[in-house]
Amino acid sequence: MSDTSKRRGRRTLARHGRLGAPSPLARLMRIIGIAAACVMVAGVGVAAYATWDLSSTFAANAVDLDGQDTAPPDIGQLVNDEGVDLLLTGVDICEWDSHEKFGERCPSDRSMYGEDGRQLEAGRNDVNLLVHISPEPRKITAIAFPRDLMIPTPECTNADGEVTAASDKNMINTAYEAGGLACVASTIDTLTTPHDPELKIDYAATVTWNGVIEITNAIGGVDVCVDQGINDVEAGMLYLEPGTHTLAGEQALAFLRSRHGVGDGGDLGRISNQQVYMSSLARKLMSEQVLTNPGTLLSLARTTLTNVDPSSNLTNPVTLVQIAMAAKDVPLSDIVFLQFPVAEDPYDPNRVVPDEVAADEMFAMMKANESVDPAAPPTEGPPESPVPTETPGATETPDPELAAPGRTAEDTSCAQGSGL
Repeated sequence: MSDTSKRRGRRTLARHGRLGAPSPLARLMRIIGIAAACVMVAGVGVAAYATWDLSSTFAANAVDLDGQDTAPPDIGQLVNDEGVDLLLTGVDICEWDSHEKFGERCPSDRSMYGEDGRQLEAGRNDVNLLVHISPEPRKITAIAFPRDLMIPTPECTNADGEVTAASDKNMINTAYEAGGLACVASTIDTLTTPHDPELKIDYAATVTWNGVIEITNAIGGVDVCVDQGINDVEAGMLYLEPGTHTLAGEQALAFLRSRHGVGDGGDLGRISNQQVYMSSLARKLMSEQVLTNPGTLLSLARTTLTNVDPSSNLTNPVTLVQIAMAAKDVPLSDIVFLQFPVAEDPYDPNRVVPDEVAADEMFAMMKANESVDPAAPPTEGPPESPVPTETPGATETPDPELAAPGRTAEDTSCAQGSGL
């Protein structure tokens, strides 16, 4: 390993872009959680049986990534020499079993759903989280790509053989509709590999709204601190008083989806609050409440296997265990959630575009395997009065003083609210 890849002192990212923060890492930690379940109870064979018993279910909706064989890469080489790159995508697809929970947002006509109970109409990839597990010394960096990010998109083909032409500028969350998980992976690769070819996505998976509900329930909920309180009818009748709440089930999903009850009602504020959730989720998954409780671990393993759709090369249970083993000893201070650096779109104040200078610096630090101190969220404590919402639904204008905002998993600061 070269000198540049050895651990250096923790450094703060240079300030160029704007804050927000990643999205539900209910993705990275789910993958790690399922593998941890296999490792922790393998001694009595229970998790091994559960994993293999459900492996056919897990593989049922597996997707081949473009340019990759279905056989997984050599995990030893990836972990030791290159690291591992996972794409975890949250898709807004309704499911028949839970459609009543979302009111008019989900169709009430059963014919609108397939045999598997999922909405036939393609959803959008509103959550896009790239999780990088570095070589030794191990670090985990989860980068969220804002839904409102405008970028060039590649040509993609969907499951019906319909081709969506490449575009010079399109919203990132149209990729799943254009070509499923493989298209999302190809789209993210166009943003990362020009900075570092080794960041090409190795594995990928999607989770639906119902999956978030079931997985959160499997670990008994996640504790989240809220500063001013959140009142968001559109996110699922979400009402949270200031203070700490244990979020589970539909309430957890509503918190992750909430935009109008957060800050100025923009996507970047929502990403920041999702980071609060993910940090707490990481702490819980690494705690004795989960790691030393075989029942919880087994429940998490079973729930994840039945609620996550993986890429074809992620369906081998052994691969899941190997990835978990690579990540299991990473300290909370080196589990970092970042927002991809952005700047305001000069043609649309409700959209953002990549901040290439800040992104290049962020990826350079990742390539050198340096520890990162993310830029702090805009509000560290409860403000004196609610922040006014001048343009509901708009993405907050990036602050040129910040670059790749986020938090580490040991950060216990509160989520932002817009007041009650």
